[in-house]
Amino acid sequence: MLHLIFIVMRQIVLVLIVIISACGNHNGQNKNTPKMKEKEEWKYTNSLINETSPYLLQHAHNPVNWYAWGEEAFLKAKQEDKLVLISIGYSSCHWCHVMEHESFENEAIAEIMNKYFVCIKVDREERPDVDQIYMSAVQLLTGSGGWPLNCFAMYDGRPVYGGTYFKAEQWKQVLLGLADTYKTDKTKVEQVANDLIKGIVNSELISVKSEPKVFEESQLDNIVEGLKPSLDKQWGGTKRAPKFPMPTSLEFLLRYAYHSEDKEIQEHVELTLTKIANGGIYDHIGGGFARYSVDAHWKVPHFEKMLYDNGQLISLYAKAYKYSDNELFKNVIEETLEFVEREMTTKDGAFYSSYDADSEGVEGKYYVWTKAEIDNVLGKDATWFCDLYNIEANGNWEGENIAWITNPEKISKHKLSNEDIAKAKNKLLKERVKRIPPGLDDKVLTSWNALMAVGYVDAYMALSNEKYKRIALKNATFIASIMMQEDGSLYRNYKNGKANISGFLDDYSLTIELFVKLYQITFDYSWLGKAEVLTSYVNEHFYDNESGMYYFTSDIGDGLIARKMELSDNVIPASNSLMAHNLFNIGTLINNEAYINRSKQMLFNMYESTKQNTAYYANWANLLCNFVYPHYEVAVAGKNALQLQSTFSLKYFPNITIAGIQNEDSENCSLTENRWVANRTLFYVCEGRVCKQPVQSASEAIQLIQQSKD
Repeated sequence: MLHLIFIVMRQIVLVLIVIISACGNHNGQNKNTPKMKEKEEWKYTNSLINETSPYLLQHAHNPVNWYAWGEEAFLKAKQEDKLVLISIGYSSCHWCHVMEHESFENEAIAEIMNKYFVCIKVDREERPDVDQIYMSAVQLLTGSGGWPLNCFAMYDGRPVYGGTYFKAEQWKQVLLGLADTYKTDKTKVEQVANDLIKGIVNSELISVKSEPKVFEESQLDNIVEGLKPSLDKQWGGTKRAPKFPMPTSLEFLLRYAYHSEDKEIQEHVELTLTKIANGGIYDHIGGGFARYSVDAHWKVPHFEKMLYDNGQLISLYAKAYKYSDNELFKNVIEETLEFVEREMTTKDGAFYSSYDADSEGVEGKYYVWTKAEIDNVLGKDATWFCDLYNIEANGNWEGENIAWITNPEKISKHKLSNEDIAKAKNKLLKERVKRIPPGLDDKVLTSWNALMAVGYVDAYMALSNEKYKRIALKNATFIASIMMQEDGSLYRNYKNGKANISGFLDDYSLTIELFVKLYQITFDYSWLGKAEVLTSYVNEHFYDNESGMYYFTSDIGDGLIARKMELSDNVIPASNSLMAHNLFNIGTLINNEAYINRSKQMLFNMYESTKQNTAYYANWANLLCNFVYPHYEVAVAGKNALQLQSTFSLKYFPNITIAGIQNEDSENCSLTENRWVANRTLFYVCEGRVCKQPVQSASEAIQLIQQSKD
């Protein structure tokens, strides 16, 4: 069917368009991105001026008559008998900016767009449901996808053609070709729309598999053996460029190394995290991670900074630090959270979404240095700094310098202390903030906020820094009070006091994960109670009885041409895999076997995909560990429960669910029932609800788990 679609599409377009790879797959070193306009009298203003999304507002003064996603645009297309252009991107997307400058700010091209099409702009971060549909269409048509995503559709939303980034002349040809074909041969366009929507609906179909009796350790061994040939033993990560951190995959491998004692995998994870931390993908001056590295050595970043990347990487580094005690990992955690607190946190405790790659129209300009600048700022300290961070007189990248470390031994060569390095970085940071910064996407997204708050929770458990715990609680309180409604529903977005988009499965699944984790570090049952409310809402409005999986959109959400499921990991773990983890954890805490069985059934449904393509199903592989290796229920009861829990959590135990009570009148979950003993604080370590003798210290509890592992 897909081959037939492709043949028909060749007839629709006057010329075969060469699809340029997407924003996320470009090397991103275009120096011609336009500068953002300052305050002035705008020649054009379209309806996007009424939106809150920074991405949509970026296009509010294009000569294109853009509409936001909604009924108005589709009704207009029907009344005027036009195709709809659905153009999707996000505010920190470099190549989205390039296409805007080349085509959407071009008055002649805009005139064609306005004459023949009804044009819709979509922020993919606000509307991942819309992006999911039209990304599927473009992938079916071209075999690839990315952003900017440009998809043409009938007035009822059925796609007919699409691609990613187009150069201006190509874009003009596509517009005129489609407009002419729609006018002269509408029947053919209708047929393509019908065929393509069938492909979208039928993609990623899931059927319920017979429930397995057991999962076996050999299954995990085979999965990891299949991954090993792709691992880069020199630079970490996988053998490819560009290089993405892939925190979900690394977290799975870290856990596998712990359980299996596979030294090769352990060393690979530590090598990868070390190379990332020393590479240019990490902002050595201000903290935080860029989206990815365009090369195979982690040197040249695609300079955008995304909240979701930093949240996940904090969690990963925190777990790796607990496993390895590597001080570099601790420094990365602390510096990155300083960046998040300093530059991405609102007074309400919410987190902004991202920073653009560009400033003053040039990608990376905010972050790179000349040697003369560093000499001027650091004086005599510039000698060792330039040696350590590979700063060159003629630049190490396009005439300027990206700070990155290739030889950490130079720290001891120059007899540097952590304080010496921190002072130099602070001096450079004070100088850097004088520059014009990249654009900030200041919308608040529930799912990404939950990811970052989980990062703070994991950092707290690794470093016992109470500040991190307070920040996580403040953010969770914001979500619970502003984004969560009384019926258990969530909003997705928030800006300027306004939330107007219903939440998607990733919003619910990540918020549930956050609330469960907060219960486990506070022993405040109200957080677990909120997680149960959200889980009940998801089960009622997202669950599909036929497949045993969850839709990405609610059954009371906006109507789309298809309801999709998110099954594979993307930049964030698959929302279905997150829900399966949640069902396991909540089911364990409240002794709900139905939840645990559903989690297991979902995993079995996805096992073949996980085995065949683990890189994109790593969070399912992580869940598989719960059913293969021993999993412990740990309860702490007594007035000193939180203090002991904090000590216990400093160790890396990926295979426990912990609960606790601090006084006799505390509300109990199943794990803490009948655990209270007056004037004593006790640890109960159990496996499959069968408990060992209670002990009085974290060290004794740790010993019980380690003995069982051995």
